[in-house]
Amino acid sequence: MDAFPPLSELFVRRRFDRAGFSPLVANAYRSLLRDAHQALDDADVPSDHRRVWILPGRIEVLGKHVDYAGGRSLLCTVERGIVLVARCRGDRVAVLRDARRRESMSIAFDAPVRSALPWAVYPRTVLRRLIANFGSAVRGADIALASNLPPAAGVSSSSALTVGLTLAFAALSELHELPAWRATIRDRVALAGYIGALENGADFGELAGERGVGTMGGAQDQTAILCSGPERLEMFRWAPVTYERAVPWPSNYAFVIGVSGVVAAKTGAAKERYNRAARTAYRLVDAWNRHGGALAVTPARTLREAFEAASSGPVTHVPSVLADAARASADAEFTGNHLVARLEQFFDETFLIVPHAADALAHGNVNQFGSLIDRSQGGAERALENQIAETVHLARYARDLGAHAASAFGAGFGGSVWAMVHAIDAERFASRWRDRYLRTHGSASHRSLFFTTQPSAPAFEVVDDDT
Repeated sequence: MDAFPPLSELFVRRRFDRAGFSPLVANAYRSLLRDAHQALDDADVPSDHRRVWILPGRIEVLGKHVDYAGGRSLLCTVERGIVLVARCRGDRVAVLRDARRRESMSIAFDAPVRSALPWAVYPRTVLRRLIANFGSAVRGADIALASNLPPAAGVSSSSALTVGLTLAFAALSELHELPAWRATIRDRVALAGYIGALENGADFGELAGERGVGTMGGAQDQTAILCSGPERLEMFRWAPVTYERAVPWPSNYAFVIGVSGVVAAKTGAAKERYNRAARTAYRLVDAWNRHGGALAVTPARTLREAFEAASSGPVTHVPSVLADAARASADAEFTGNHLVARLEQFFDETFLIVPHAADALAHGNVNQFGSLIDRSQGGAERALENQIAETVHLARYARDLGAHAASAFGAGFGGSVWAMVHAIDAERFASRWRDRYLRTHGSASHRSLFFTTQPSAPAFEVVDDDT
């Protein structure tokens, strides 16, 4: 298998048969591609000059609610995703079609029409930001997509869509040739950071922010989707996005994903719960700057910077001055105990669990890797307030059934759990895990899903026509 381009390159363009997909995975993507092309055919969109992207979902192996706080994560993509087929239009209109749901929407750049479709927020957000940053250079497009990612399940189906739409509009409009783009988005890591800012509404360098999708997230999902490599896990540090290392994934193991069936949508009440977890981190940064920051030369921007400023050297524990500052800022919304517990969770995840787990896996110490994953899951259950009975039970059942490691991942409040098992036993394990789960949570049976995967390829544009 050919190596994927280095992260210094902006876009990945690849022949489909060089992506390293297994025959089963390749056939699944070919089916999605046929559906997407058919949706454009049915709308009489010409077949010439169409461009194709594959956008995988991702697993947050470690790094629970740390990206927006400047923490550290261990990531990979999955062997499922979204395919997107796009062609330029001659007007300032984007027409999007979901081939499998048989849904469509039209967005006029100059007079956008609001759509009732739940996923309409993502193309609207992408277009608002690109037009705000690059103006009339953004061109209209006919776009069809098809997906085999479970929606609202924590595997980043929404971010995969956002990444795909950004790639498509940028490529069709040649935005990467513009001075404003070239000055700010120089490589794929920066592109991931920009799309993360696009989703959360933040500025990115000289590119001013817009409304975003309403969640206070970071760039973890977008980075995993754009910057992961097959057969390995990637370690990144956040705010800004910084690549640290790759860890080979042992080929005799597989991930089994258990989708709980409880929707983890970042809208409505769920969005508020997600944002509360993010606001806790921001409250801690503010607490440090107001109550303890006299020790620092400049105010901290992230929780990691607060830890570094409060420590006399390498960060080896939660500094007492930082914990004291947290307690001093407690109120009815965030108690002192809750704030200190969040400090401890962030410290454990960022400075201990992620780097030590990467070392354990690199040295083949699967038992130590599993113990560290258990510690991460415990921290989420105690301090993040984002776990529900279904994800807690899925992780415990997986370990009971012999998984070497298991953890909930994603934003929480629903979603999925990953389990690490011997590849030869993965399908049998998935069946037993599903049966055990549904005996307790039978009401989730119509939405739950269990599938196996290996760490897979990043998002790429398909450059051949034989798919």
